[in-house]
Amino acid sequence: MILEWCKNMAEDADPRGRNAQSEARPALTSLAQTLQSALAPSADGGLPSVHRWNPPFCGDIDMRIARDGSWFYNGSKIERPALVKLFASILRKDPERYVLVTPVERVGIRVDDAPFLAVELAVIRDESGQSLEFRTNLDERVRLDADHPLRFEPADADGLKPYLRVRDDLWALVTRPVYLELVEIGETRECDGAQMFGIASGAAFFPMAPAADL
Repeated sequence: MILEWCKNMAEDADPRGRNAQSEARPALTSLAQTLQSALAPSADGGLPSVHRWNPPFCGDIDMRIARDGSWFYNGSKIERPALVKLFASILRKDPERYVLVTPVERVGIRVDDAPFLAVELAVIRDESGQSLEFRTNLDERVRLDADHPLRFEPADADGLKPYLRVRDDLWALVTRPVYLELVEIGETRECDGAQMFGIASGAAFFPMAPAADL
């Protein structure tokens, strides 16, 4: 179904190379309806259980997730948020590549950095202490904990890029404004005999850097 849609979209491109992917394009609605009817939700009513599916790999398609979280097909941005969310619901990270997967096929796509962005931070304080909750660019809410950790990767000019695990091996790049909020609420704790600056959420603590380096 994904490959057939991409083939139809390529055939619909106009002679100047502009892909006809407007919100009114009937192919978009057709694809959404086909996918929604084919994808069984998980037992708890959440996202499809894509980690359980093992369909044949059908090759790569010209679909890309840019560093700013935008989705592109054939060089044209997919403007319809509902369709982007639908594609994101069948996104999976295999050892070799990112794929869109349905019960009957699996196709590879490109991801420039991380497939999602963490664009908003909420600090939740109650009798159990402080917890952090992030909102992604696709409106998923993710509570920072041991199952959804933060990791920090080297960035330019000796900086750090923080990433939040959204689900499975899919991560969100924490945007700079949210990163600065994290730094403001960070604290120093002893980790393996060293004083580390990091982020606390519930019972979990995520070291960012040695306190002496700050």
